[in-house]
Amino acid sequence: MNRYYFTSESVTEGHPDKLCDTISDSILDECIKQDSNARVAVETFASSNKITLAGQITFKGEIDYEKIVRETIKNIGYGDENIDIDYKTCQIDINITKQSPDIAMGVDVGGAGDQGIMFGYASDETENYMPYAISMAHKLARRLTQVRKEEIVPYLRPDGKTQVTVEYVDNKPKRIETILISTQHEAEIEQEQLKKDIIEKVIKETVPENMIDEKTNIYINPTGRFVIGGPLGDTGLTGRKIIVDTYGGYSRHGGGAFSGKDATKVDRSAAYMLRHIAKSIVANNLAEKCEIQVSYAIGMEKPLSVYVNTFGTGTKSDQEIIKIIKDKFDLTPKGIIQYLNLKQPIYSQTTNYGHFGKENLPWERIIKM
Repeated sequence: MNRYYFTSESVTEGHPDKLCDTISDSILDECIKQDSNARVAVETFASSNKITLAGQITFKGEIDYEKIVRETIKNIGYGDENIDIDYKTCQIDINITKQSPDIAMGVDVGGAGDQGIMFGYASDETENYMPYAISMAHKLARRLTQVRKEEIVPYLRPDGKTQVTVEYVDNKPKRIETILISTQHEAEIEQEQLKKDIIEKVIKETVPENMIDEKTNIYINPTGRFVIGGPLGDTGLTGRKIIVDTYGGYSRHGGGAFSGKDATKVDRSAAYMLRHIAKSIVANNLAEKCEIQVSYAIGMEKPLSVYVNTFGTGTKSDQEIIKIIKDKFDLTPKGIIQYLNLKQPIYSQTTNYGHFGKENLPWERIIKM
């Protein structure tokens, strides 16, 4: 019997890094609403009661950056600079320039906006073809936000993290070994009350009963207190949660972040395309799990390489699957953008609880292979 344990984490939308991702993607969406050909690469940095925007944006329109920042912080639920950040009083610094003409020269003719490697992955171990650990970590993080916003657990604050360790037997999820949840809360709440509420209203409402047993470890706020949070407790930065955004470490990652980038940046668009292809391969029973890698050169249209690994689960050889991919899909940046319809303001939908596994997004649809 082959037994091992695998762990993945997720974070709530109030985590300082995710706050920054959300601001960056909100700005991207507003640019695309005004100009579908907008070129956007914007970073957000959060520290204490201050937000810094920096990057390159070229588009036909005008944006009230400060309004987007403050509305985003407010919608997440922050409003107190003494314990996290205040949308009304926070300082906002803006340093936005235009895209370099050297980059535009290659992108304008359909080439990649940068060199790089991208991965896509899918597995049959969950209904949405995601690895079990990251899927469950996202569900717990989303539920943590839900009980806060719906005031089911009204004393919670926006910052939070989840972590799930899954026991695998013969490469299949058998049970959950450990659940870890850290959540920001109001100062007057006792640890015992917090633990009781999180177990009853978050964990038991989210995790299937058959995946938890008497040996499952549950840890709630292991330090015993989490009042100071958000950018006051820890700085935030766009693009620092790339493993949370993808497959929880179960598949490899090329290194490029997603948020704040328009679809000419293959870090984002190619990763979305490869997820679509890998998911369709698994859904069509060509493999139980599939990982795909491509590589690009700046300014060049076609990928330099295509790699597939089905980990010995394929009903066709990996080389046969590569041929299917090359014959069926246009992997040029222009081809990907057209195929997935990526010139639409959908990116704020991707930011939190993973860019993959959400059925409403175009790269999650399954096609016949």
